[in-house]
Amino acid sequence: MLVLGIETSCDETSVAILEDGRRILVNLVYSQADLHARYGGVVPEAASRDHLRKLPALALEALAQAGVSWGDLGLVGVTYGPGLIGPLLVGVSYAAGVALARGIPLVGVNHLAAHLFALRLRDPPVEPPFLGLIVSGGHTLLVAVSQWGEYRVVGGTRDDAAGEALDKFGRLLGLPYPAGPHIDALAQEGDPQRIPFPRPMLESGLDMSFAGLKTAAVYWLREHPGAPLPDLCASFLEAVVEVLVEKALRAAKRFQLRRIVVAGGVAANRRLREAFPARAAERGVEVFFPPPELCTDNAATVAACAHHRYTVLGRSDPLSLAPDANLPLHGWR
Repeated sequence: MLVLGIETSCDETSVAILEDGRRILVNLVYSQADLHARYGGVVPEAASRDHLRKLPALALEALAQAGVSWGDLGLVGVTYGPGLIGPLLVGVSYAAGVALARGIPLVGVNHLAAHLFALRLRDPPVEPPFLGLIVSGGHTLLVAVSQWGEYRVVGGTRDDAAGEALDKFGRLLGLPYPAGPHIDALAQEGDPQRIPFPRPMLESGLDMSFAGLKTAAVYWLREHPGAPLPDLCASFLEAVVEVLVEKALRAAKRFQLRRIVVAGGVAANRRLREAFPARAAERGVEVFFPPPELCTDNAATVAACAHHRYTVLGRSDPLSLAPDANLPLHGWR
């Protein structure tokens, strides 16, 4: 079966074609980062219009690169939440149109579940049970996954997501949007112990908070205007990574899971990839990351999740499928 995947939940327009749920024929991602950089963050209305402009052409380009036609497709999967409602509506409407025109099933996909399916597309794949740490610009969640389609959210951020905190910190430093990659690069040259940024809620439960860390950075910058940029980046990033790692390891222990998978845009972060496996090994836990190209929003993971929902769980959706900006992962199948 060939699955057409569509992802438009935020500021990446992505179209992929997947064969039999595992083999990626093509996975095209068009980033709107340059469009939103002038504003220092994503502007939903501008994002929606850009998705509308780019999506049809990107779908045709994906078919051409994969060497297949519309008639070869057997299923269309699309992100219908969570995300920005305008961008979601563009993707869902286009996917429903394809399903109607070709007479093939439409399968809606939870954006957060799709991030986890990136681990199924890696070589070798990682299968449940595991603890999932989904960490991106908009989400930071700890998820106990007993099997594909069984998601139990056991912890998360109470305010800013980790990626959001990095972007806001980068804005304070005058770094381009998105700031995460720039902070990661600068941090390699800095001292992560130079600045004593706090580790909010480190010793309490499984929930996280990053808004206080950002506020602490604001006050530090006011009092130390000449602090070296690499040290600032290294110290702030180290605080974020330490909280993520400790919370994930604590959750894995509580739910007796020996494997942790890390997914989402921040999973591409060099420091997180370096520190997490080393600290987890000390506690007898394995940590797995997707390939960097499958960390950010992309349609290949959407197609993989849609294929599983349809072929294994027997699920499909009506053409009237409505986007849900606040679609929960807990209990979603």
